[in-house]
Amino acid sequence: MTNTLKLGIPAGSLQEATADLFRKAGYKLTFAGRSYYPSIDDADIHCTLIRAQEMARYVQNGSLDCGLTGHDWVVENDADVTELAELVFSKVSRRPVRWVLAVPNDSPVQGPKDLQGKRIATEVVNITRKWLASHGVTANVEFSWGATEVKPPKLADAIVEVTETGSSLKANNLRIVCDILQSTTRFISNNAAARDPWKRQKMDDLILMLKGAMAAEGKVGLMMNVKREQLDSVLAMLPALQTPTISSLSDAAWVDVNTILDEAEVRRIIPRLKAAGACGIVEYPLNKIID
Repeated sequence: MTNTLKLGIPAGSLQEATADLFRKAGYKLTFAGRSYYPSIDDADIHCTLIRAQEMARYVQNGSLDCGLTGHDWVVENDADVTELAELVFSKVSRRPVRWVLAVPNDSPVQGPKDLQGKRIATEVVNITRKWLASHGVTANVEFSWGATEVKPPKLADAIVEVTETGSSLKANNLRIVCDILQSTTRFISNNAAARDPWKRQKMDDLILMLKGAMAAEGKVGLMMNVKREQLDSVLAMLPALQTPTISSLSDAAWVDVNTILDEAEVRRIIPRLKAAGACGIVEYPLNKIID
C-alpha cells in the first residue's frame, strides 16, 4: 500500500502566506480555481484546504494527518493533537497575533471585573469563557460571525478580537483593555500519525524545510576576496549569522570570505568593506538556512 500524508492547508487569510512559505521551502503548492484540493509536487502528500478555525478538529479525528493552524484554534477547540513545531508567520507580519479584550473609547470598563453581567461578542467563545472564569466573572459571551469591531456599543459591551497591529480596532473607536491570548501558527499532527514512523519522518522533513525557509527570510549571503593582511579589519565589520567561512585561494596572499547577514545591513556594510580592502564582493539570495 502506498503511504500518503494527508496535509491540511489553512484557507482564507493564511492561504497565500502558506503557499509562499512552501514555495521558499522547495514545494510547489498550487490552488486551482474553486477546488479545495491544492496540488503539491510531492506524490506522497495529499493537500486539503480547511479553515484554520476547524483544522485542529479534523486533525484530531484523523480526517487529516497534520495541518497548519493557529495555537488559538487548538485551544478554542480543546483539541487533543500533537504540536510538532511553531511556525511564526501570518498574513501581515512575523509577530504573534493577539486576542484582546476591547471596548469603546468612552467605556467605563478598565479590567475583567468590570465585565460582570456584560455582553461580549467574539469568535473564540470557549477561550473567552475560560478567561472570564479564571477572573471569577460571569458574562454573556455571544458568538460573532464577523465584523465584530462594529458591534460595540449597541450590540455588545465589549469584544474579544484578534489583532496584529491594532489598527482596525482604533479605526472603529475601540481601545484595548488587555491581552487574553497570544498565538502563532503551529504544525499540528494527529496523535496516531505522530507515532507512525513513516508519517512522522515525512512531517519532520517537511517541518525542517519550512523552518529553513523561514530562517532565510530577510537574510542574504555575501562573499568577497580579501588580502590576508586586511582580513582582521574586514572580519570586524561582519555581523555574521555564524562564524564567516574563510577559504584559501590559488594566490596565497588572498582569501575568500563567505558570510550571512541581514539584507537590510547590505547597503550600509558593502561600502565599508570595499574601503577596508575587500573586492569581488557578491551578494546572493538565500532560500533556506538549516541549522
